[in-house]
Amino acid sequence: MAALSIHERKRLRQIGHALNPVVMIGGQGLTESVIEEAQRALNDHELIKVKIAGEDRDARAAVIDAIVEATGAEAVQKIGKIVLLYKKAAKQNQHLSNLVRFAHLSNK
Repeated sequence: MAALSIHERKRLRQIGHALNPVVMIGGQGLTESVIEEAQRALNDHELIKVKIAGEDRDARAAVIDAIVEATGAEAVQKIGKIVLLYKKAAKQNQHLSNLVRFAHLSNK
């Protein structure tokens, strides 16, 4: 996957600002079911927020790296315990895609 341009990252961060986390990674860490849920959410929404519990910054960074690798997504932004993930859907769902719902933000 080609790296996102600065302009694309900025647009995705604008859209992501209005989103709430849809995947939570708790004390169990990155389980198979969490990866499946993240995959499903990325396929539906393309852009999602993931919240990672835990106080250890290095452990959170390792979880972020693992979920990025497992899903094939790209980490657009990391702030504290929240990571914004983006993965272009093979077939965009016009009703669920956050990119479609918030398309007006890029027209400023």
